[in-house]
Amino acid sequence: MKRILIVCRSFFPEISPRSFRATELAKEFARQGHDVTILFPTNGGDYTEFEKIHNVKIKDLGTLRFKPIQLNGGGPVLLLRRALRRTLQVLFEYPDIQLMFMVAKALKNERGHDLLISIAVPHPIHWGVAKAWKKGNSIAKKWIADCGDPFMLARLDTFHKPFYFKYFEKSFCRKCDYITIPVETAKTPYYPEFHDKIRVIPQGFRLDEIDDMPAFVKKHEYPRFAYAGNFIPGRRDPKALLDHLSKMKDYFKFFIFSSHLSMINGYKTQLNDKLELREPLPRVELLKVLTTMDFLVNIDNNTNEQIPSKLIDYAIAGRPVMNIRKDTDLTVVDEFLSGDYAKRMMLEDLKKYDIRNVAAQFMEL
Repeated sequence: MKRILIVCRSFFPEISPRSFRATELAKEFARQGHDVTILFPTNGGDYTEFEKIHNVKIKDLGTLRFKPIQLNGGGPVLLLRRALRRTLQVLFEYPDIQLMFMVAKALKNERGHDLLISIAVPHPIHWGVAKAWKKGNSIAKKWIADCGDPFMLARLDTFHKPFYFKYFEKSFCRKCDYITIPVETAKTPYYPEFHDKIRVIPQGFRLDEIDDMPAFVKKHEYPRFAYAGNFIPGRRDPKALLDHLSKMKDYFKFFIFSSHLSMINGYKTQLNDKLELREPLPRVELLKVLTTMDFLVNIDNNTNEQIPSKLIDYAIAGRPVMNIRKDTDLTVVDEFLSGDYAKRMMLEDLKKYDIRNVAAQFMEL
């Protein structure tokens, strides 16, 4: 039995890739008989039942003292709030920068762990561990910094990170034993001097959930398809697809499950009941909905360095996937709507994402 400490911001029941990463790892390590503690901001949630069911210990990291700038109001006030929020985020990594100090403070009380796994985003989680990680420390024998997305050299953001944040990034990269990333192609956005520390460990889930997925049965005369996930303007951008669909006369139903619906609300007027905009669902519930679709849509990041984790769920759902990139010939949309899936996206073998295999890769480190 090993003592394992997981430090993160996102955890169950939050719906996000980093929440799934932390939650699934914690549950699997505990299933394997390890002593697991998770340190994160519980936001007042009661995890008593969760601890009992999964045999883990949960510690509250605390609450951010300074809150995000709220985007309310209208006109010049809203524009000012947007500008202020973006400026604080870019220049100071606000409000997440507070996590660095919260993590460093919390780790003063942690001793004797065999393994510490810090999970980003946000990267101030790693910075906080680095701040507490002194030579000859007794927090843990090994530290793995798990990165879902890169930071300094990331290419999906509109703005480059200010140069001074490289000192924070290099500090955690220098001090940790390993840096884990989900795909091989994600090595590029990390400083070359740390590439020897990088190991590829994909996202992991309980694949026995597949057994509970209903078999696909086509019940509708018109095409039904879905997208699940968020958007990035200019990158993971659905507007070209929605513009194309707006010109089509044939009937269909396009379901979008996202927390970024404000970006595409205007298309509801154009597409009327052809477009269903819905808030994110809990993962297993969403999977059951995805299995009822004729096909699924992936809006590509247009880079090989960051691969959407939703593709694992798409593979589990077992439906054809239409991949939309910036340079995609949108006649493929017409083909999919007619039932021709010859240009479907090829997905990887699901066994790669079995949480038992993923946890074993962490334990090998």
